[in-house]
Amino acid sequence: MHGSERKDGLHSTPEDDPRPNLWPRVMFSLALVGLMVGLMIGRLTAPEPRVLEQIEVVPAGLQLWFNEQPEIHGEHVDGAVALLINAQGKAQQGRLQLAGKPVSWRVRKTDQGLLLNLVAARPVRGEWAGATVDGRWRLEISLREE
Repeated sequence: MHGSERKDGLHSTPEDDPRPNLWPRVMFSLALVGLMVGLMIGRLTAPEPRVLEQIEVVPAGLQLWFNEQPEIHGEHVDGAVALLINAQGKAQQGRLQLAGKPVSWRVRKTDQGLLLNLVAARPVRGEWAGATVDGRWRLEISLREE
């Protein structure tokens, strides 16, 4: 067996390679490209957000128009009607007439979506139903006095 002494500039152990090791850079680049492609595919396949497009006042109620059908949770709270709608939109408010008496309505943004409140000086009850009309989704809210 030979020793580790130097003979003709050769050692028994190889010298350090002065070239940089590119394997970690290649793996990082592949991971980065994979992440970017995954984000692009996710963006393309994500569902379109549900948006409140328009609110119309109709006799004894409201019609809300959406681009797609949202999830709706409604309750009657102390003589008022409250609907939590899983959609995006802007805050709005207005008034309508129910048997010649005013009813105030207001749409507010919340963390869960939009909150629609219908309030009057006397207790009101509401019924709501949705349907697809001309490629849009309509939520029709009918009010009546208690």
